[in-house]
Amino acid sequence: MDSSRAQAPSVVFDLDGTLVDSEPNAYESARLLLERYGVPDFTWEQNARFLGISNREALAVLRTEYGIGAGVDELAAGQDAIYLELARTSTEPFAEMRAFVEMLHARGVAMAVASGSSPAAIAAVLKGTGLDAYLTEYVSAEEVARGKPEPDVFLEAARRLGAAPADCVVVEDAAPGVAAARAAGMRCIAVPYVPATAGDPVFTAADLLFPGGQGEFSAQGAYAWLFPGSVPTPADGRPEAARRIS
Repeated sequence: MDSSRAQAPSVVFDLDGTLVDSEPNAYESARLLLERYGVPDFTWEQNARFLGISNREALAVLRTEYGIGAGVDELAAGQDAIYLELARTSTEPFAEMRAFVEMLHARGVAMAVASGSSPAAIAAVLKGTGLDAYLTEYVSAEEVARGKPEPDVFLEAARRLGAAPADCVVVEDAAPGVAAARAAGMRCIAVPYVPATAGDPVFTAADLLFPGGQGEFSAQGAYAWLFPGSVPTPADGRPEAARRIS
């Protein structure tokens, strides 16, 4: 690993399922929206295939599958309104991810969020969880030409941070996001939201993989990988659970 990159990376976080446990809210907002348009019993399993891609892309697929007459703009606005109401009251950050963000902030690492959610949803979640104190730069897939697995959202985040893509590290929970990071020429820490998918070749190609997902993610382990020999004093003595991919 190049030592200059190890000392001065910029870190770009996915939001939903990575920084915060918002996937249940995203599912519930989609379920309630579809119910309004005469689609009952939309299940978590049906929703799971859209993990990691933008809301608008998911809605375009659902609109076609269920023969919904409303356009994507109308559907996206409706889901966003439902999601924002849920996000303001019931979104929690993953504790180890918050700790990781705080460690990076203390070191002065430049950070951003790159998400498939709308700008309003990103802002609401960051504010509601207090993460906006550390993450002031964010990019929505709605602001770029193509969503994940294309690299556009990560490349725009790098541009806003003033960083070269090769000097960025992405933290992701979904295969399309990991693929987007690789396509952007960025290193990637993968923390699968669904641990059973950790054997997917997209995940195993990540530079650092926590196969057990959030249950195994270690803020100190990720920090140690980014900054070898400069690990903060462990807060809980928790063992390293990550598997480095050579």
